[in-house]
Amino acid sequence: MPRTADHKILLAESEMPTRWYNVLHDLPTPPPPVLHPGTGQPVGPEDLAPLFPMDLILQEVSQDQYVEIPGEVLDVYRLWRPSPLFRAHRLEKALGTPARIYYKYEGVSPAGSHKPNTAVPQAFYNKQAGISKLTTETGAGQWGTALAFACSQYDLECEVWQVRASYDQKPYRRIMIETFGGVVHPSPSDLTEAGRSILAQDPNSTGSLGIAISEAVEVAAQRGDTNYALGSVLNHVLLHQTVIGEEALLQLAMVGETPDLLVGCTGGGSNFGGLAFPFLREKWAGRMSPVVRAVEPSSCPSLTQGTYAYDFGDTLGMTPLMKMHTLGHDFIPDPIHAGGLRYHGMSPLISHLYETGEIEAIAKKQSECFAAGVLFARTEGIIPAPEPTHALAAAIEEAHRCTETGEEKVILTALCGHGHLDLAAYDAYLRGEITDHSWDDADLQAAVAAALTRLPSLA
Repeated sequence: MPRTADHKILLAESEMPTRWYNVLHDLPTPPPPVLHPGTGQPVGPEDLAPLFPMDLILQEVSQDQYVEIPGEVLDVYRLWRPSPLFRAHRLEKALGTPARIYYKYEGVSPAGSHKPNTAVPQAFYNKQAGISKLTTETGAGQWGTALAFACSQYDLECEVWQVRASYDQKPYRRIMIETFGGVVHPSPSDLTEAGRSILAQDPNSTGSLGIAISEAVEVAAQRGDTNYALGSVLNHVLLHQTVIGEEALLQLAMVGETPDLLVGCTGGGSNFGGLAFPFLREKWAGRMSPVVRAVEPSSCPSLTQGTYAYDFGDTLGMTPLMKMHTLGHDFIPDPIHAGGLRYHGMSPLISHLYETGEIEAIAKKQSECFAAGVLFARTEGIIPAPEPTHALAAAIEEAHRCTETGEEKVILTALCGHGHLDLAAYDAYLRGEITDHSWDDADLQAAVAAALTRLPSLA
């Protein structure tokens, strides 16, 4: 049996990770390459140079097992890292489960989520490259907030296109971005050709992350002093997030625990990959054998109902083609409150791991997720963001199974952010106004197939 764990486990500052883990080095099989939509050939550094600094491009394709974290980035990380790992004693008691539930809490960051783990290095590398402005998209607002904060640390301008549904639902995210110095526009907007084309088709469009990406990329591509920053999906983004899993490994080792189940919410995949990748390394090395489970919303089920195919990362087709689980680049999801999970595609790395059977995936409806969030708040005292309530719902589901079987499983999850600026969503749930949405599989597959027929030929 493990030693008795304190409710809160913190690493000493000197034990904060000083390098990121690159899962590409250890993958049992390599993932398919990213392709240029014009030539159908793998993209090279020169193809990505108009949007990203060379340091990030090299990280995107690196095969090195570890990448050293620059000292200037570590200095900013120390504002909140290492983040705490909690054992959910009170939740366990409420569930009456023999399972031991741990959660890695990223809500202690300046943005209230895991997103600064990559926003800070992205801003740093762009500043080093002589860039003066970054553009980006954001869903619920956590990424836009994180990038605005990171830009403030390195004296960069920040311009954000926020998905219209979330812009309207979460005004305090906009205010937070502006407080950190960023400029925010609802997307689709009339400021870009991409936005105007969408509004011409649907003046009342609630937007999507794919549309917002198109707008941010369009603006960045037009200016030499401006680059684009992405908060999820890409390899270098997931690389930066592995500080989560590396810390969690050390923290669990302090109390003699190894997880039987690791569960995380997935939209683009950065939070999930950041927690899971270091544990997969340990699993492949034979040092532990956790089940690794991704949880996504039933209204945006890219892993569980999407198609594994090459597709654009944005709606207007301005990005390279990535092999991923996709719902089609023109997919407009239901405007659920978990805005950070409303993306049509999944990270190529996460998609590859799912396709090769290294991880599992399930989908949850938002009413079940909010019920889990309320129970968590009333037991553990933290109101979770809508996104991680998907992982909490899955963790609670597993804990109930342990009650039935008597198994003493160790469950680890990532609480990737707090919900202090998402209280309107909880208000809707408490008033009984939350609606669930799922897709008929045949209808969704037909829509995906139609979207993929509009891609350039890769022959």
